[in-house]
Amino acid sequence: MRNDIVHTHAAMLTYEIRAIVEIADKLRALGLKTNMENIGDPVAKGEPIPRWLKDIVAGLATEDATYGYSPTKGIRATREFLATRTNARGGMQITAEDIIFFNGLGDAVQKIYGQLNRAARVLIPSPTYTAHSTGEAFHAGTASLTYRLDPGNHWYPDVAQVERLVEGHPEISALLIINPDNPTGAVFPEAILRQLIDIARKHDLFVICDEVYHQLTYHGQTTRPLSDLIGDVPALALKGVSKEVPWPGARCGWIEVYNADKDAVFARYVRGILDAKMVEVCSTTLPQRAIPAILSHPEFPNHIAARNAHYERSSQIAYDVLREVPGLTVNRTHGAFYMSVVIDTARLHARQTLPIASPEVRTLVEGLVSAPGVALDKRFVYYLLASTGICVVPLSSFGTTLNGFRITLLEPNEAELRRIFTTIAQSVTAYLASHKS
Repeated sequence: MRNDIVHTHAAMLTYEIRAIVEIADKLRALGLKTNMENIGDPVAKGEPIPRWLKDIVAGLATEDATYGYSPTKGIRATREFLATRTNARGGMQITAEDIIFFNGLGDAVQKIYGQLNRAARVLIPSPTYTAHSTGEAFHAGTASLTYRLDPGNHWYPDVAQVERLVEGHPEISALLIINPDNPTGAVFPEAILRQLIDIARKHDLFVICDEVYHQLTYHGQTTRPLSDLIGDVPALALKGVSKEVPWPGARCGWIEVYNADKDAVFARYVRGILDAKMVEVCSTTLPQRAIPAILSHPEFPNHIAARNAHYERSSQIAYDVLREVPGLTVNRTHGAFYMSVVIDTARLHARQTLPIASPEVRTLVEGLVSAPGVALDKRFVYYLLASTGICVVPLSSFGTTLNGFRITLLEPNEAELRRIFTTIAQSVTAYLASHKS
């Protein structure tokens, strides 16, 4: 090209959750049978969509209004419905004007970071969901500022470290919380949420809370939404239908804005997010129209309860199998449908391998792991995929120095789920004991 047309920060945009699918596709072309445990799509894993939900969507598809634009902020009746649900909890009181719809939370996340002043930073958890870590790093043009989620303490935030980082980095302007957490499956207690909000209040920050998994909790755990606890602190709560309904293909999420009237700078920032959305005109109409009927349907609570019961069983099976493996740190998950497993870095090196039946597959994988700078946990993930067909995501791709992997708990067949985790346990043991000749 006559000029360098590549964005200066293009290298910041990485998404290993889907990037590894390209590797799996190549291996499938060589005859490898795969189990895709890398991405949080319940539908792709075979979770059935209930008839009543399909009927709602099918009915709306026959109405002419479904095929038009929505207002930029979103369909007013839906925003009023959602505001009423939030207000009924008795905490933060909002109106329809405090809600903005997006084409999925990925769209919202990019707008949230993209409209920040370049000098303003968001302190994010580590590990964290890739859309947040890459969005913040791309905005800043440098590595994210992170606080630790402690695998030795249920993956809870290190609140004391948060305080130190905020005090030591005056450029920090916001604090990100993901609760229930992706990628760890942790559910944060009210006391910890209040401590984080207090830090934001003390240092004049705003809070971003990703709550897309809020109703997906189990093992007797529950958590409070941000609206219950935020008080007078400016904040954005991120919500959607992709995980809880589940309807990931709808690409439909929204933010609830709290306390914009209490800070003029925050209000101008939120206006920038809305203006950026206005350039795109609006978000998709059909899922917005469906939300009130789905969330108020009499079967929806039973639907959520049944899904949580399934994830609870899956979480327990995974935990019981993997916690027996030397070299692993494993926490039983309490929310969402993921588990993050830490591999002791001292047990990893660049000569480890697993048996691979196909010479063609082995050649491909050995080419991948021999590339400069390949993380130690990515080597394991590639060998696991090539040896067993099980596709997981390296933990190091979630903005952390920890080595390990994230796996979903979505497999609907319990016997197959048990086989997958038993195979992983055996593979970890063999891998850690191996060395390449």
